[in-house]
Amino acid sequence: MTSVAESIVLGGGCFWCLDASYRLIDGVLKVESGYAGGHVKDPTYDQVCAGTTGHAEVVRVTFNPEIITLSDILDIFWALHDPTTLNRQGNDVGEQYRSIIFYENPEQRRTAEMSVRAAAELWEDPIVTDIQELDTFYLAEAEHQDYFAHHPENAYCQVIINPKLTKLRKKFADRIKQ
Repeated sequence: MTSVAESIVLGGGCFWCLDASYRLIDGVLKVESGYAGGHVKDPTYDQVCAGTTGHAEVVRVTFNPEIITLSDILDIFWALHDPTTLNRQGNDVGEQYRSIIFYENPEQRRTAEMSVRAAAELWEDPIVTDIQELDTFYLAEAEHQDYFAHHPENAYCQVIINPKLTKLRKKFADRIKQ
């Protein structure tokens, strides 16, 4: 990994969708599914899905800012989910599916806040995306890492993730890894 790597933690529904999407993007070095923003130490997938931990399903996107900027990472984030629905993305309902940006430093916070303002111009309804400082990122279990690649036949992957990837490839064709 390059020494100029930066990372940001994002939640926008099921982490499988964000994971599969960001893996396609040029300049993204690593994507890890996990949990953040809750009150339980070392949460499990079952605990987070039960909605009792306060955690959101998130991805930590590690990228090379010399190839892709944080602003570009966030532009893709807005295109991948609906930031106007509170604690919900489609049929995935609960605070674990909330729209959230976890920043790691003041510069990331400023970039995230500017990005929210810009994205607000694109949506009719108000954006409900939360912006918080990252406390702890908990890596999800191994079976949730790169889930789409390992389970492309899964109904959720076919019905939910595939259309998002198709949209991503069209809208951000210049950002897709070759």
